Amino acid sequence: MAASSQPQQDTYDAIVIGAGIQGSFAAYHLAQRHRDTLLLEQFILPHSRGSSHGQSRITRSAYPRVPYARMMPDSFRLWQRLEAEAGTNLYRRTGLVVLGPAGDPELEGCRHSLGDDHVLDTAVLAQRFPGLRLQPGEVAMWDGTGGVLFADRALRAVQDVFRRHGGTLRDGEKVLRIEPGAVVTVTTTAGVYRAPRLIIAAGAWTSALLGPLGLRLPLQPLRIDVCYWREKEGSLGAGRASPCFMAVGLSQAPHGIYGLPALEYPGLVKVCYHHGSPTDPEERDRVPPGTHRPNVALLSSFITSYLPGLDPQPAVVETCLYTNTPDEDFILDRHPKFSNIIIGAGFSGHGFKLAPVVGKLLCELSLGEEPSHSTAPFAITRFPGILQAAL
Repeated sequence: MAASSQPQQDTYDAIVIGAGIQGSFAAYHLAQRHRDTLLLEQFILPHSRGSSHGQSRITRSAYPRVPYARMMPDSFRLWQRLEAEAGTNLYRRTGLVVLGPAGDPELEGCRHSLGDDHVLDTAVLAQRFPGLRLQPGEVAMWDGTGGVLFADRALRAVQDVFRRHGGTLRDGEKVLRIEPGAVVTVTTTAGVYRAPRLIIAAGAWTSALLGPLGLRLPLQPLRIDVCYWREKEGSLGAGRASPCFMAVGLSQAPHGIYGLPALEYPGLVKVCYHHGSPTDPEERDRVPPGTHRPNVALLSSFITSYLPGLDPQPAVVETCLYTNTPDEDFILDRHPKFSNIIIGAGFSGHGFKLAPVVGKLLCELSLGEEPSHSTAPFAITRFPGILQAAL
């Protein structure tokens, strides 16, 4: 799928920069609306340099923040539509346990989005998730809609359907320059493209694209340790179809911990800390040997206390990128100076499940339509001092 070597010079109805899950869904929705759309990706696909690769992501209805809880039913529906269009299974329903200290605000927010009847007592929790040990003063809730999205398969599916609807996907083309105007000009390493509307969904590389456009968003790329832990031989629950889980409000893990059943590697359970260390996306994999990884030590301690059926040392450690905003809410908005340039950024490690809705909102914003969900919580203006001197 590599881009052709000869320079291209084409005009489209819309251009989307970034073929991760958010940009791919934005392009998909535009193509569904019969807009001639170009989707640009700087790396050769498939790749593992950004935030959308890997085999699995959690999806759920439980959300402490109301805007996301309201978007999730639409997201489930759109995932099902993509499954039907692609003719492949993208979601496995496992259920989700949410646990934390009684009265914790984030836990209470999840309870509000699920309802009081979803609180688990100790006996039911032991039956459904025998490997999990709650600590004194903690409670758990059950989200029956929770499960696993097959991430790589989903990304491939949305791109395939996009192309089937006439979309153009060009990978291996790094964007060199964006020239704003009534018609935006995008120059890449292989061509020059023009369109009356542009969507930027470039993940950790968003700031590099927006800086020359006079916009400095507070985006912080983080390198995340993605850890897999071996089930002990003969441990209670080993080999069973376990649910996903989230731990919130823990003093030793203020950013939360999440886990998925052993799907990617046989016998290895995925348990990760929902935070990481600041990084340059171009330098993410240049970690000196012997570098201290405090988040892995934090997870080892958590597993000893909460998941005694797992070996407390990780069997596999991989890396991924988050691109965080200060409040960990998304950015879905128009450029303050160039209204035909739309920005989707700062998905802060919880955007994959919502990508079908995010893509729809970016599409609607680019077409000048009233968004199907309020984008007020995701406005750029919530961050002061982001506009630089005029171009």
